[in-house]
Amino acid sequence: MKMSDSREIAADRATVWAALLSPEALKECVPGAQEVTGTPEDGFEAVVVQKVGPVKATFKGSVTLTDMVEPESLTLSGTGKGGTAGHAKGSAAVRLEEIEGGTRLHYDVEASVGGKLAQLGSRIVDGFAKKMADQFFARLEAAVIQPEKVPDENTAETDDEAPKKGWFRRMLG
Repeated sequence: MKMSDSREIAADRATVWAALLSPEALKECVPGAQEVTGTPEDGFEAVVVQKVGPVKATFKGSVTLTDMVEPESLTLSGTGKGGTAGHAKGSAAVRLEEIEGGTRLHYDVEASVGGKLAQLGSRIVDGFAKKMADQFFARLEAAVIQPEKVPDENTAETDDEAPKKGWFRRMLG
């Protein structure tokens, strides 16, 4: 499977770059992520629970970052194993471009799946991959945008599932 796209994110390039290298941000942005640990230098380990069509599995995987040109581009390469559900491997070339009002993130993904996942057919797997990418980038943007108003303790959101706007930017200070 191959997929290419670009997204405009209403945050400066340095903030988007920092979020892509943060295990905390990645855990919040990757749909179904239960755990993300590691560093950009040593790579990340992740546990992700996902349902693709009728197949639900816990995937354990690793991601390495190469070809890093701060804050312009990097390549992510990873593998994941979901037990009897199958396995996946792939890479994504990511490029960040400064634009008026934020950053344009370009990505080119190449991935393959095996096991029960491969038996689902490319239409289901490709649709799932597109949905995951859309969710990831929506969550990434929510994490890095400049919050219009930072809520105080008395007006904090009560829905624990709602993404907190600008949380990563506030964490950076």
